[in-house]
Amino acid sequence: MIAGMYEQDFIAYMIFGLILNFALSMLFGLYLSKNIGMQEMIESKGEKEQSLLVSLSLFIPYAKMLITLYRVAILQFFFLNKGYSHKEFWIYMTSEQEKSS
Repeated sequence: MIAGMYEQDFIAYMIFGLILNFALSMLFGLYLSKNIGMQEMIESKGEKEQSLLVSLSLFIPYAKMLITLYRVAILQFFFLNKGYSHKEFWIYMTSEQEKSS
């Protein structure tokens, strides 16, 4: 048993979580490309690497989906509600932030 579930159930939850993440990520990507424009997204994309935690979250059911929903919440609450644009969110998510002392 894994986390109180049989292995088959755990794997089924993992697969369903990955399918939901794929669907949400595709919809979020389409939403951003519609509001920013594909060419502009390509030109303004930074070189930020994904953290190890995000990569390891593939093995936890629904974790990747929750990370995508977290990014949607950041877009809404910290960018759109404060008057920033979708493009500024894109740059924030894909670029390294400079630390000022």
